[in-house]
Amino acid sequence: MTAHTWWLLLILTVAIAALIYLINSRLRVHPFVALILVSVGTGIAAGEPAAKLAGSIEEGAGGTLGDVGVTLALGAMLGRLLSDSGATDAIARALVARAEPRRLPWLVGAAAFVIGVPMFFEVGLIVLLPLIFSVARRMEEQGGTKGSPYVLLGVPAIASLSTLHGMLPPHPGPLTAMTGLHADLGLTLGVGIVCAVPTVILAGPVYARWIAPRLPDVAPDAELVAQFTGAERQPAETGASAPGARAGAEVPRRTGVPTGLAVAAVLVPVVLMLLRTLAETVLDESSGLGAALVFAGEPLVAMLAGFVFALGVTMVGAARSASGRSGSGRSGEETRASLTDSLKSIAAILLIIGGGGAFKQVLQDSGIGDAIASAAEGAHINVVLLGWLIALLLSLTTGSATVGIVSATGIVAPLIGDGGGLEASLLVVAIGAGSLGLNYVNHAGFWLVKESFGMDLTQATKTQTAVQTLVSVLGLAMALLLSVFA
Repeated sequence: MTAHTWWLLLILTVAIAALIYLINSRLRVHPFVALILVSVGTGIAAGEPAAKLAGSIEEGAGGTLGDVGVTLALGAMLGRLLSDSGATDAIARALVARAEPRRLPWLVGAAAFVIGVPMFFEVGLIVLLPLIFSVARRMEEQGGTKGSPYVLLGVPAIASLSTLHGMLPPHPGPLTAMTGLHADLGLTLGVGIVCAVPTVILAGPVYARWIAPRLPDVAPDAELVAQFTGAERQPAETGASAPGARAGAEVPRRTGVPTGLAVAAVLVPVVLMLLRTLAETVLDESSGLGAALVFAGEPLVAMLAGFVFALGVTMVGAARSASGRSGSGRSGEETRASLTDSLKSIAAILLIIGGGGAFKQVLQDSGIGDAIASAAEGAHINVVLLGWLIALLLSLTTGSATVGIVSATGIVAPLIGDGGGLEASLLVVAIGAGSLGLNYVNHAGFWLVKESFGMDLTQATKTQTAVQTLVSVLGLAMALLLSVFA
């Protein structure tokens, strides 16, 4: 640890503090702009030549978006297609149809786990609200439920959606971390699923059984419940007055999409990615089948295949509607407008990911990355724990899980060299889990849950904040447990 190394670490500390200040101060600088400003200041302070600094920013932003951007755009369109076609609604209702009351929290959690594969947390929750509200209202009518049925069913959905959003590709955070750490896709998926399943169980149905009796008064506005459980699609108020809440959300409608096709559409990208790993492990490099599976399992290609399949599912539903069998069809123009709207919702995320890529590249090119590696080696810090902690603190202080993930990835990437292997995959999971913890009033998801379920701040803290913090801690615990084998 030379004097120059300490100086570089001081620059990194100041850079993180400046990033937090720019985003949280009265200036309210957009995270993308804040990341670029901090990247420029960090590079200059660290002594990186001005001519090279611009190239570092362009290379970092462009490289990250090249790996993640197109995949993320296809994922957003895939999720919108499944929602608009009624496929996700069909999956959810098929899972909970005629189930016993004691099994309902588990089944709602399972429905959220499947639906959460291609969908962001907020979108997935809005899609599931009609199911949660209708089943909870049925439980209220039947009686015998301890506590609020809305909490009993809502908590498993929150746990599943947040776990997938933070810990599993092809969601943007894990995919960005996986790219920055050069982690293996199939191994990351496998490790993520192993970590996610017990996490969802403990933070979802198990915690729901404990907290629901302690929040007996939680119930959404009656008019909101009526809107979400009505037969027709209607605009629903989800807390437009609250920061981060979405107004005018649409209630998914039932269509003629077969449930089997709906499930297949959700799982196509994941199956292709897992087949790629299997092909790389079992088949010879010269094998034609192996080459085809490796190509099909690339995140971009797998997501494209899922999107095309979902488009076919939409056409099936429209054809069934046209024949008068069920639902109502959508014109090509309506589908195109819906897909365009889905891309608008991820524009800010793409910019933040690009800004994070620029920050990561500047840390690497300025020598700060080597200083981080030297300090961590001397302090004997567990890299999985360090990545989780940095992501947790940055997500808490900036109010953005994406900022937490992309910044933490750039900071810890030098600690694992060229990446790859089990350690890199565990670090992806740990960073994603860290970005979920302590989700409070500066996060959009907190307000969406609070307003949708008619909670006060204390109730929302005991559900949304507590659940996502449980997910964060349990995800870290699973990653640390698996790191024994790294």
